[in-house]
Amino acid sequence: MNDITPNFTEKQELISKIANAISNPTRIAILEILMSRSCCYHGDLSEELPIANSTLSQHLKVLKEAGLIQGEIHLPKTKYCINPYNWGMAKGLLLSFFDAQPTTASCEI
Repeated sequence: MNDITPNFTEKQELISKIANAISNPTRIAILEILMSRSCCYHGDLSEELPIANSTLSQHLKVLKEAGLIQGEIHLPKTKYCINPYNWGMAKGLLLSFFDAQPTTASCEI
């Protein structure tokens, strides 16, 4: 059995975490809602999205772990918004990744 673990760069890990966070249409919808407002409460999101509260909470957790959103607890509610610093960092990472030019001119299959 091969016990070698690949060594990924911090940039590769970050791009992967961001890509995973935005790989779901529900999470894209959450981000679009949050981008259109200065903040939004969990309850407001659950009224706009046709999903169970537990599912919404899981999606918010993924987005928060990726650093794309931040939340503040205001009992009994939690308020969410886009994390502007991490949003800019994510945008830069994804743009630099997709702006990279392949080294081969073409690959015929």
